[in-house]
Amino acid sequence: MTPSRSVRSPALHIEYMTQKRGLITDTFKVVNKARRGGKRDKCPSPPIAEPEPPQLSERDIDLQGLKKFDLEWKFGPCTGISRLQRWERAALHGLNPPQEIKDILLKQSTDQEYTQSLWCDYPL
Repeated sequence: MTPSRSVRSPALHIEYMTQKRGLITDTFKVVNKARRGGKRDKCPSPPIAEPEPPQLSERDIDLQGLKKFDLEWKFGPCTGISRLQRWERAALHGLNPPQEIKDILLKQSTDQEYTQSLWCDYPL
């Protein structure tokens, strides 16, 4: 027994072999690549200017300082008391709190955003 083969007639085989096949460039676009290491005539581009940070108002600067004071644990806990009470307690214990903080607190003694710590909205 001979293994089964697909039988083609010689004419069919010749016709198949003589058909012109399409080139790969008929299907895909030819792209010319730039040579590496070639001469560069371009000038270097100027550096990109970084956008300037927005100018903070005096209020924003004051509030940032007060938040920083709230986060300084060396002046003791800040829950349950006002910022001025905390400042005075730290001064009483010789912890040397920043004088600028007291000045800000005395200047804005009626605004709760100034007088209360970051944690005033959280229950004890």
